[in-house]
Amino acid sequence: MCAHPASRDADAMSVIEVSELRKSYGGRPVVDGVSFAVQEGEIFGVLGPNGAGKTTTVECVEGLRVPDAGRVRVTGLDPIADHEKVARVLGAQLQQSELQAKLTVREALELYASFHARPADWRPLAERLGLTGRLTTRFAKLSGGQKQRLFIALALIGNPRIVVLDELTTGLDPRARRDTWDLIEDIRANGVTVLLVTHFMEEAQRLCDRIAVIDKGRVAALDTPAGLIRRSAGATVISFTPSAPLDDADLDALPALASVEHHDGRVTLSGTDETVSAVLTLLARLHITAHQLRVTEATLDDAFLDLTKEAAA
Repeated sequence: MCAHPASRDADAMSVIEVSELRKSYGGRPVVDGVSFAVQEGEIFGVLGPNGAGKTTTVECVEGLRVPDAGRVRVTGLDPIADHEKVARVLGAQLQQSELQAKLTVREALELYASFHARPADWRPLAERLGLTGRLTTRFAKLSGGQKQRLFIALALIGNPRIVVLDELTTGLDPRARRDTWDLIEDIRANGVTVLLVTHFMEEAQRLCDRIAVIDKGRVAALDTPAGLIRRSAGATVISFTPSAPLDDADLDALPALASVEHHDGRVTLSGTDETVSAVLTLLARLHITAHQLRVTEATLDDAFLDLTKEAAA
């Protein structure tokens, strides 16, 4: 497993460029002006709730759907006009992937290798993905995690520069999900750019260098996971039961305060680290003890709820 780079080179090449992408079905806009760029060598997340337009967006990137308007380029190529060339540099694991039930793992790997002029050697690929012991197993007999590993292998077998992984860990148990996350980090460590489509906040926070949050067909925000969290209303929450009543005026005067709640004698404040420091200073000055003190940092889930709330407003 590799660590995230602290930052990416500002001059790094964009291998995917999406500008003002639009797609409608039956007169209803599903993708409504989406724009983002993916730099070479990063894990770029497309995050959003079900039905937000994530999959339609990446299907336009893959050349599986024709946009109504806007511009898409993959390594400078048009996914529709230059579909065959794009297929040589982009591998994809689709959201609804299935194979013929009686096809064995070996047969699937050999079949997909035959589709490419210069395929990767599937044997070390199968070993790296833990499939060597399942080569004679039929697809229908594979577990959910094994199927996902096979789909990753099939997406990588053409030696792509870019791989698109769409809702990769949906339906997996926690252990299989975390094993799959390790595999995604290994893929990037081997020089492959990853476009990861997900609605799992923990997955996006752990894996992605940058994230485009898509809601109702539009980009609600685009930033690093840490940047999105910092932008949320109240990145830090402090809660406690005071030993004596607190004056609301003192609490309202706290710096960077986002909200104050009182429930059954317990006080919960959201803000920043500065807010936490200030409330502790206030309590000390007033000689008030904070019983059952708890400080928690916001997560990407909190940031996402704030962002989509703003988009809905």
